[in-house]
Amino acid sequence: MGCIFCQNRETSLEGRGERVTEADLAAIMLGLQAVGCHNINLVSPTHYVPQILEMVAIAAGEGLSIPLVYNTGTSESSETLALLDGIVDIYLPDAKYADDRVARELSRVPGYVDAMKRALVEMQGQVGDLVCEGGIARRGLIVRHLVLPGGIAGGCELMRFLADEVSRDAYVNIMDQYRVVRQASPAELDRSPCLAQIQRPVTRQEHARVVECARRGRAAPVRALRTCRSAVQCAAPGGRQVEYGAHGASPLPPACPGQIRNIQ
Repeated sequence: MGCIFCQNRETSLEGRGERVTEADLAAIMLGLQAVGCHNINLVSPTHYVPQILEMVAIAAGEGLSIPLVYNTGTSESSETLALLDGIVDIYLPDAKYADDRVARELSRVPGYVDAMKRALVEMQGQVGDLVCEGGIARRGLIVRHLVLPGGIAGGCELMRFLADEVSRDAYVNIMDQYRVVRQASPAELDRSPCLAQIQRPVTRQEHARVVECARRGRAAPVRALRTCRSAVQCAAPGGRQVEYGAHGASPLPPACPGQIRNIQ
């Protein structure tokens, strides 16, 4: 996917990174396990699935046992997901858009909505609802949705889909951190009505509306605390939302039942 508003452009669109072999990556994963990481988080990994399968086979043979998290924009085919069945422990997919026109304009991906819906149903079938042991997520599905200005992403429609077609006990990370990463030119705005609509931050009211839609659908809303090296996610069953500050501004609440440490 090529989201024109990507919040992580340096790594996702500008090609920054380091080349490693499958054996190198397996060694990195084992090193993270050795220092106490709760899981291994593979971010936007779909185009590397063959290499991931080889890497996991190497690491598992040498003792890797912590959960593998598959962190994706959710446009995988059924054939790709079938290869991951029994390999991935926690799926962390985005439900980005409820409208293909918006997906084409903002992420340059055709046919996104149907592909995303099929993928979410398949992921749920593979790993089920989120399971935590000792306050740490071990297996299951956590769906993320980034609220966009003006409700252009269709958050409420997506919450209804999750409740009706995926699971009424689904955990949902409803994110409010959208920001304008660059000002679009007048020519770009003329070409893309969707781009013109997102030239401002999301309001509290826009975010709250999607959270309320999730509550009505009985999906359990989630807020995320992100730092530069890790992410902790906290959700309460039964539609009760747990909120806390961003970037370490406030501590985790004592009642927080689900935590994931993501190393990226």
